[in-house]
Amino acid sequence: MRKMLTIVTRPPSGKITPSLPPTPQHRHNNPMIRALLLFLAATLAIPAAAQSVSQQPNTRIELIAETATPAPGQPFSIGLQLTPKAGWHTYWSNPGDAGAPTRVAWTLPPGTAAPQPLAYPIPETLIVSGLMNYVYSHPNVLVTSITPPADLRKRTPFNVTVKADWLVCSLEQCVPESATLTLPLVIGDGAADPQNGIALAMARAALPKPMSAVADWSAADGRFVLAVPFGNPGDVRSAYFYPDADGVIDYAAPQVVTVAGDRLRIETKASDAPAGAITGVLRVVIDGEEKPLGLMLTAEPGNVPAAGLPLAADKPRAAGGPGLPLILLGAILGGIILNVMPCVFPILSLKALSLAGGNVEPAAARRDALAYTAGVILVCTALGGLVLLLRAAGSQVGWAFQLQDPRVITALLLLVTAIALNLAGLFEINLSTGALGDQTIRKGGALGSFATGALAAFVATPCTGPFMAGALGAALILPPVAALAVFAGLGLGLALPFLAVGFIPALRRRMPRPGAWMTRLRAILSVPMFITALALAWVLGQQVGVPGMTAGLAGALLLGLLLWWLGSRQHSGASSWLPIGGAIAAGVAAILLLPVADPAVANSGTSAPAALMAQRFSPEKLAALRAARTPVFLYMTADWCLTCKVNEKGAMADASVAEAFRRKGIAVLEGDWTRGDPVISKWLADQQRAGVPVYVFYGADGQQRELPQILTVSALTALG
Repeated sequence: MRKMLTIVTRPPSGKITPSLPPTPQHRHNNPMIRALLLFLAATLAIPAAAQSVSQQPNTRIELIAETATPAPGQPFSIGLQLTPKAGWHTYWSNPGDAGAPTRVAWTLPPGTAAPQPLAYPIPETLIVSGLMNYVYSHPNVLVTSITPPADLRKRTPFNVTVKADWLVCSLEQCVPESATLTLPLVIGDGAADPQNGIALAMARAALPKPMSAVADWSAADGRFVLAVPFGNPGDVRSAYFYPDADGVIDYAAPQVVTVAGDRLRIETKASDAPAGAITGVLRVVIDGEEKPLGLMLTAEPGNVPAAGLPLAADKPRAAGGPGLPLILLGAILGGIILNVMPCVFPILSLKALSLAGGNVEPAAARRDALAYTAGVILVCTALGGLVLLLRAAGSQVGWAFQLQDPRVITALLLLVTAIALNLAGLFEINLSTGALGDQTIRKGGALGSFATGALAAFVATPCTGPFMAGALGAALILPPVAALAVFAGLGLGLALPFLAVGFIPALRRRMPRPGAWMTRLRAILSVPMFITALALAWVLGQQVGVPGMTAGLAGALLLGLLLWWLGSRQHSGASSWLPIGGAIAAGVAAILLLPVADPAVANSGTSAPAALMAQRFSPEKLAALRAARTPVFLYMTADWCLTCKVNEKGAMADASVAEAFRRKGIAVLEGDWTRGDPVISKWLADQQRAGVPVYVFYGADGQQRELPQILTVSALTALG
């Protein structure tokens, strides 16, 4: 190893720090060194040009923001992106034996609070001439957030300026560099920047995550031992502890990591005399995971176990997570289960019965089955592709994100109302439900089957069920082609029952022949559709209040009257275009005139059963409960999510569940995603989940466990 030439002084603590810039405490008696230090200080005092990017001799630095139009009173992420030249590196907040962290001085518009200290990603280790350095040899983003004053008007300039000083080193030399960067922003709606939004989302994902469980440490006979509670220590391939401050460990000494029960035990040479609480970052590489996990931990003096088993570093490395075939299988199974949902089952039932009893030629049955499948797959893939595009543009959206818009809920309300009235026999259509009679089927043909499939897929989006959550969550982190294949697999599962009826004559022969009884069945199947319409009206009220719900119901009433007129003209043989046009106009008017949202509707309550005494979710509240070692049952829900409502009115409402939670001291947190919430969206993204419901239990021991999407009383009472 070549010796590194650095411009440094050694303070009494023994830690080597560069003179960046020199201070009165860092004087040197050598005239040549003193002259060089004065030259460096003069160089650093020269301000850089006011720009958001600066190319220094050894580093490119850029100031980026997740939005070019920050909203008043809303925090937004901002970052310093440093890219050292090949063979060079910058430093972590605690640089180790030698180096210096990046220092910043912000200049912000009046009334803006100072940002929090920069958050650093997990560093690398680098030993040079026996000195341990905590460094970044690749591009890295240091992140903070800024909150504009709440009283700023839109289109007000909001310029962010930072003066950054940092040290960049190679194996032979270190060079202090500096730049003053200005990012011109304008107060607006907070829309994410397509490029920088993604960069900052990735930067936040690279930051160490807070660890709620408290670790223990002890020091004796010159040895420092740290014991960290860990949910699956047997899967850890390697671990390394970075202390936040000096005086804890000898940086260059090796760290010996073993598994002692449910804890990771890290032993190394102690520094001077550690005391009190110790904070730092634990880097963990887990078997089967491509990227290391960073955990911000706090350790208190306590008892630590003896050395345990060595890590499983010699185990063959598994692929990260389940493979694509298993994910596709989960998506297909999830799609099959969607067919029993009340808004899908009536459509599927009548479409399947339209092929029953041999009244349709086998070729026509196969044609209709393929057309129906194409409609389902196309809509599912299109919705999935839209999710991926919006996420690539910086929006944290998930499956069924469109239902957070009241206008989409209104469109569904009108659509489901029309389907229910059609099933009830008020009027007939030829292109959607496979209405009674050979004539209707012939008129619908492949186009009618395609439209029915598209309709079934669209009205199924409020629902998620078993197998879907993991598959769709995995799709969000797969490459685009594989992700679209997962969404198509969901559509294939949804279409599979009708596809089987169309291609297997034996299934069609086992189904009852068409007859007068189908008229009664249609009327019966209209009931779940009317109930679905009622539920959508309730969701609309939750989103935009009673006035908005009244507007939606008025649109549904007007639509019903026009469809009744349509039915009466059909029975008399008159032209139907006039009422059809009126019905479409009524629906479009109801959708366009509805307000996008009503902030006054939001409240601090929850939809959980009262006996659970649930609180509204926030990351700070969750972190405080976990830091206090309080067991937490956290669930993410939405008013338009059928599975969520079934769980809330079923297993979660059972008296034995509330009693068990009370007895075990389990706190309940609810995240409501009905109207969309960027905090919940980010939490779902961090958990690799595409939508709701999600149920997670955090134990007092710091372990985290996700529950299935269909809850049972026994599963809930067993928690803790």
